[in-house]
Amino acid sequence: MESAEFLRLSIVVPVYQGEQTLRELLDEVVPITTPQRTPGGRWFKVTEVILVHDGALDDSASVMQDLAAKHTFVTTVWLSRNFGQHPATLAGMASTTGDWVATLDEDGQHDPSDLGAMLDLAEGGGAQLVYARPVNAPPHAWWRNFTSRMVSGLGRLLVGDRSIEGFSSFRLIRGEIARSLAAYCGQGVFLDVALSWVVGRVAYSPVTLRMERGRPSGYSLGRLISHFWRLILTAGTRPLRIIAILGSLAIMASVGISAYLIWAKVAHQVPIQGWTSLITAVCLFSGLILFALGVIAEYLAMTLTMAMGRPLYLIVSRPDPGKALRP
Repeated sequence: MESAEFLRLSIVVPVYQGEQTLRELLDEVVPITTPQRTPGGRWFKVTEVILVHDGALDDSASVMQDLAAKHTFVTTVWLSRNFGQHPATLAGMASTTGDWVATLDEDGQHDPSDLGAMLDLAEGGGAQLVYARPVNAPPHAWWRNFTSRMVSGLGRLLVGDRSIEGFSSFRLIRGEIARSLAAYCGQGVFLDVALSWVVGRVAYSPVTLRMERGRPSGYSLGRLISHFWRLILTAGTRPLRIIAILGSLAIMASVGISAYLIWAKVAHQVPIQGWTSLITAVCLFSGLILFALGVIAEYLAMTLTMAMGRPLYLIVSRPDPGKALRP
């Protein structure tokens, strides 16, 4: 079969704690590295798997080296330090060559066999981006599931694109879009927000999430909050508009309260001491002002970081020498 007859699929996996999970994940990818049909009858195969070493905490480096030596379709990318999941994913996307690029987590929750159905949805419906939509509850603690739902809902609100129903790290992106985005994305980007800037049509494919393998997820509550904050800051000017709306509502509320207090004093309806209402108003509006200034300061800091040319990621020839390596 000629290569032109099938869709070439690249898989990108950011690696942070993959020592116990990567081998099993690659074993699941091997069957789809030979040409086969999707459920809709389209020929495809995985032509490459890009493993991105994102300053891993464990001995993932040696596992990646073993897998690259064992499988010709495995390529390793070494980052100079831990940059985070989204920059690591973009670094891997920049190194792909396939018609489509899939992003998977290292922990085994995402089943590579679902990629055929996602390709059908993309090719058949003309979508440039396909997100996996879980049909079951994610196998995490309740607080993390709640946080994820909140991030997805607020992400849709902040981005302002009604076609976006939620984000997922299990994605299928048209290859030329993935590589172009990786080349031009700036520092501090939230990958899914950046995708919303350039993708015309988004689709959602139902999948079943599996239990995590190996170590528990490295996403603590603090990291999830940081993740969410980056979503807010990269969502454009809409958060500033929301703050402006809140400020306008606060002004209207203060006018109404002031009118009531003046009427009450004139009509001798209630004794007006003044101290409580004054302190309440000062605290309320000072808080709104400081919050607005804080958000504006974050935007200025992000702009300064971009102007200084701070890199989103940096690829090196080998992993951190402090990690265990095979000679």
